[in-house]
Amino acid sequence: MKFGGTSVADLERIRRVGRLVAAEVATGKQVAVVVSAMSGKTNELVAWTDGAGAAAQGLPPSDDEYDVVVASGEQVTAGLLAMTLRNMGLNARSWMGWQVPIITDDAHGRARIDDIPPENLARAMDAGEIAVIAGFQGVDRQGRIATLGRGGSDTSAVAVAAAVGGACDIYTDVDGVYTTDPRIESKARKLARISYEEMLEMASLGAKVLQTRSVELAMSQHVPLRVLSSFVEPGEAPGQGTIVCDEEEIVEKRIVSGVAYSRDEAKVSLFGLPDTPGVSSKIFGRLADANVNVDMIVQSHARSEGAANMEFTVGKRDAARTVEILRAAQSEIGFEDAQLNEDVAKVSVIGVGMRSHAGVAKTMFTALAEKGVNIQVISTSEIKISVLIDAAYTELAVRALHAAYELDKV
Repeated sequence: MKFGGTSVADLERIRRVGRLVAAEVATGKQVAVVVSAMSGKTNELVAWTDGAGAAAQGLPPSDDEYDVVVASGEQVTAGLLAMTLRNMGLNARSWMGWQVPIITDDAHGRARIDDIPPENLARAMDAGEIAVIAGFQGVDRQGRIATLGRGGSDTSAVAVAAAVGGACDIYTDVDGVYTTDPRIESKARKLARISYEEMLEMASLGAKVLQTRSVELAMSQHVPLRVLSSFVEPGEAPGQGTIVCDEEEIVEKRIVSGVAYSRDEAKVSLFGLPDTPGVSSKIFGRLADANVNVDMIVQSHARSEGAANMEFTVGKRDAARTVEILRAAQSEIGFEDAQLNEDVAKVSVIGVGMRSHAGVAKTMFTALAEKGVNIQVISTSEIKISVLIDAAYTELAVRALHAAYELDKV
C-alpha cells in the first residue's frame, strides 16, 4: 500500500491511512506500506537547500547533501504512521531506505534502484509486522542516502512489491486514472482498466497519477498495480479504482484512451548547425553526460547550403543549464545561435488502439486547427501523438481533443 503526500498531509489524514491499513491487515494479508512526505514538505525542504546550498553561493551543487535534507520528509511520515498504527494496537515499525535496504546507483537527486534484497522485509512481515517504509529514498553502494526524483515513492512501492512478490495499491487524492485531468475537463471519465503501455505514456507525458519509472518497473516485473482513493473510510465503498494491467487483459480497446499534458517543458532551438554526420552525437552526448533528459527532437534544413536547424525539448529545471552547456561547446559543435522558449506545453493523445486505426493524427490536427492552436513540434510513437504548443492554449487544446475523440462517452 502506497500513500502520497496529500493522503498524509496532516495527522488526521495519517490516522485515516492507519484505519485503511488496519482494515487490510484484518483480511489476513501481509502488508508493507510506503509513504511520501506530507504535502508541501518536500517543496519546503528543497527551498531550504536552495537557500543554504550551492545555488546561493554560485558553487557546484552538493547533490548528496541535497538528498540528506529532502529525504527527511518521508522519514517523518513513516515514523508518524508507525506510531499511529501502534496506538491502534498493531505491530508496526518504520523503515528507512537504507534499512530495507533499497540499493541505488549514485546519481543523487535522480537515483535508480539497483536491488532490494528481500530478506529483512520478508522476515519482519512473516512475523506479523507492518513495515512502514519511507519512500523516495535508498542508499548507494558507498552508504550515502540517495533520492529517486519527484514521484519516487511510487517507484519505491512497486520495487518493494516486486521484491516481496506482492501486489501494489497506490492510494492517492483521486479515485483512479481518468481520460484527462478532471480539473480541466469536467467530462473526464474514470477508466476501469488501462494497459501498462498506455499508463507509461500518460505518466511520461504529464499525467500526475503515477510516476513513469514506477509503471516501467511494474510492467517489467509483472507487478499487479491499482490506483485507489485514500479519501474513504474502511467500510465505505472505495470502488475498484483503476487497474493497470497487460494489454491482453483489456477486452474493449478504445482508439484513444486519454489526453495528457505537461507544462514542465522548455524548447531549445539551435540554428545554423553543420549538416554533417556526428553533430547530433556531439549535442546529445554532452547533455547525456550532464544527466539532461531530452524529449521531442526535430531537425530541418536551414536556408543556407549545408546547414540545418534543430529543436528539442527538456524539462524546465534543466533548461538554462542545457543552453549553458551547449554555448560552452558552440565553437566545437558549430551552430550559429541558440534560443530558449519556456512558454510552451506538450499535449498528447494516447491509446493502444492507434496501432490498428488510421486517421488518429488527422482528428488531432483538425481539432486543434479549428480552435486556432498552432503546432510547433510533433512527436509520435506507436500508441501516442504529442504536440508542442504555446502554453496559453493548454486547457483549450485538452478540452478540444477530449471532445474530438469522444472520451466523455462510455
